Amino acid sequence: MSDAVQSLELEVAADDGHRWHVLARIPAAPAASLLWLPALGIAAKHYLPFAEALAARGIAVFIHEWRGHGSSNLRADRRHNWGYRELLTHDLPASETLIEKHVPGLPGIVGGHSLGGQIACCRLALSPNSAGRLWLVASGSPYWRVFPMPNKLWLPLAYRFLPWLARVEGALPGRRIGFGGKEARGLIEDWSRSGLSGRYAAAGLDIDLEAALGALVVDTHAIAFDRDWLGPESSLNFLLAKMRHAPRRVEVFHESRLGARADHYTWMKQPQAVVSSLLG
Repeated sequence: MSDAVQSLELEVAADDGHRWHVLARIPAAPAASLLWLPALGIAAKHYLPFAEALAARGIAVFIHEWRGHGSSNLRADRRHNWGYRELLTHDLPASETLIEKHVPGLPGIVGGHSLGGQIACCRLALSPNSAGRLWLVASGSPYWRVFPMPNKLWLPLAYRFLPWLARVEGALPGRRIGFGGKEARGLIEDWSRSGLSGRYAAAGLDIDLEAALGALVVDTHAIAFDRDWLGPESSLNFLLAKMRHAPRRVEVFHESRLGARADHYTWMKQPQAVVSSLLG
């Protein structure tokens, strides 16, 4: 990483007492800022190669940490529970305020990987002025009907089983079952609901997220990978269709373009092609 890029670990606190660290990579004269939201169960540190590649090309990158993971002072269990509402109305506004404090006045981008991309869309729908551009990488709606065969056959069962398991255990034991991390049962319930219905809603949030997404106008750049069964192009297109007024650019990467297996996770270690596309 260039000496001209600052490497920072910045403490953040939400208004409900949750604390975490945002990992930042800030070039000397940034042209824009990016708030990046991780995939389900993925700690912020795993996106540092992506952040450093962007910072080397003039983008100040701030990697959010999900509640319950990495530097977060909370862990999901029977006593500690949350869902989309807490992420959208407590945590993300605090990270946005942090960015404005450190790089005031810059054009803002918000983006994310997988679930992070979905939450980025919902956050923009709630607060359209929080960023002027949206970047999605390996993201899309979990709605079972838009997945190709054979996954669409078993996904409805998963969307019913995982919330049940989270309720029984007090939190989803993601590491044990090979999906996500230790996830709050409310988060899994919100996610599963969108997987079954195709609609976004957050328990305890009295706002029609679907209507808000439909009204959103934001320049969007989305990248899918041709061997990504977790976020196929069909699921991305379904998500983008919710933001029907948003101008968009959609690209599907094959292995030849990425220089690695074009699946859900490999790009995180070899992000140069993705970075070039997003900045192109």
